[in-house]
Amino acid sequence: MDIIRVLQGNGEPLGIYTRIAAAVRDITTFPDLIEPIYTETAGFSDTELDSLRFALIRLQVYADVHRYEDMEGTQQMKYVAQVLEKIIFGSLMLGGEPPVSE
Repeated sequence: MDIIRVLQGNGEPLGIYTRIAAAVRDITTFPDLIEPIYTETAGFSDTELDSLRFALIRLQVYADVHRYEDMEGTQQMKYVAQVLEKIIFGSLMLGGEPPVSE
């Protein structure tokens, strides 16, 4: 599985995809990569943030579609994508969270 290709989809790759792919490939490195990934996104434009969010969503969808091929690997993939989406964006676009009412 080419994690970078899944993250990229049909768009241009963002450099941050390399760190995310590293976390997916070796989940034990993920705790050390959370802060650098979060910090890197601070300088992103709105367009880059949109691309990143959809990259994380693509990763979650890919994990769901392929879950029976490699249950442990796809669970780790989905976990990384969801944690990053919650930390960076404050919520999950997919995932059954009730909308925040104001």
